[in-house]
Amino acid sequence: MDISEIGRRGLVLIGCGRMGSALLEGWLARGIAPASVWVQEPAPSAELGALAARGLHLNAGVPAAPAVVLVAVKPQKMAEVLGTLGTVAGPATLVISIAAGTPLATFAAACPPGTPIVRVMPNTPAAVGRGISALIGNAAAGPGHLGLAEALMAAVGEVVRLGDEGQMDAVTALSGSGPAYVFHLIEAMAAAGVAAGLPEALAGQLARATVCGAGELAHRSDESAARLRENVTSPGGTTAAALRVLMDPVAGLPPLMVRAVAAAAERGRELGRGA
Repeated sequence: MDISEIGRRGLVLIGCGRMGSALLEGWLARGIAPASVWVQEPAPSAELGALAARGLHLNAGVPAAPAVVLVAVKPQKMAEVLGTLGTVAGPATLVISIAAGTPLATFAAACPPGTPIVRVMPNTPAAVGRGISALIGNAAAGPGHLGLAEALMAAVGEVVRLGDEGQMDAVTALSGSGPAYVFHLIEAMAAAGVAAGLPEALAGQLARATVCGAGELAHRSDESAARLRENVTSPGGTTAAALRVLMDPVAGLPPLMVRAVAAAAERGRELGRGA
């Protein structure tokens, strides 16, 4: 199965919030026609209404055997979706989930036998085309299904494939939740700047621009993060003084980040158990 199947048989998007909207925008930019997409969204945006005027099917009956059904609802809404998924899924339809904490086995139990299912964890920078998604499929998902899922997610950023579904909780904790950690870093840096004597607005501007610029530098460079850090650090200088605090093996950032990611991964496992 390849992306041309979507034009012929259609794609059903269940849930069109921030992530669903980012994906939809990326697909349309890649040439998928609005008329090839069916969106199920209880609170449609004005943008969806405008796309409906261009042929997108909004809250309308879906094709009998669409090429793809992509589930983009919050975990709290998943039970409702799973109850109806069997009516549109089947061996001829690829089911893709971007919901945190819902394992492949849960989808398989809700779908007819032989349904190819791919589980994906994207992140919010997908909204600006700079996301990263990790994916893994069930036994029924062959190379063509995985390739199609990868092509759809590549519309909003990078894609990696996992070797084991057990890695998904760690992916969710690292890259799925990770943007929030970076935003909090901006907050913390700005607050530290204010504590050091800067006006609040200026501290916020400096912190935001610094994190964005450093991220872009890391994105464009072939050097490791460690090497980039070393490039900024002059022996005995101001950066070295700060890094002695941040890199403290007991009270510094590394052990704190280990605990934060572990807490997020454990919560992902709890969601998978329905907790």
